[in-house]
Amino acid sequence: MFVVEQNCAYQDMDEVDFDCLHLIAHQNEALVGYCRIIPPEFNKLKSNLSVADPTIKTNHTAMPAIGRVLVLSEHRGDGIARQMMIHAIAHCRKKYGKKRPIILSAQAYLLSFYESLGFVPEGDHYLEDNIEHVKMVLYVAKKNKVQKSVLSLPPQRTKS
Repeated sequence: MFVVEQNCAYQDMDEVDFDCLHLIAHQNEALVGYCRIIPPEFNKLKSNLSVADPTIKTNHTAMPAIGRVLVLSEHRGDGIARQMMIHAIAHCRKKYGKKRPIILSAQAYLLSFYESLGFVPEGDHYLEDNIEHVKMVLYVAKKNKVQKSVLSLPPQRTKS
């Protein structure tokens, strides 16, 4: 898909493929989708959000990445990419920790898709293989304590 459909002439396999988890989606016997999870120690994408947000107490430079998310064109719009991302996020949370952020390099036209999964854009858009991308990070939502308040209702009028 990347090489032909998006005219990205690069070698599919890279130096981290052997260290990644590869998730595939099948329908019947046919491969219809794919993504990979790069472990933190092999991921080259770095986040600056921990520097920008003083409430974040840990260093998040080493985080897992999700990449090469793709669905064959005839199967787009069927929710396959969302299901793969949900599985990939769950795997990252289970294997690398629930509080560790996850990073990805999103093609800019898919920004709202990744935002719908909780990812936050970071930094400026940039060209990668002549396609506009933006770095995005998924943090764990902080639990806010909700204060209970007493609701005061006006007195009910009674019929006399």
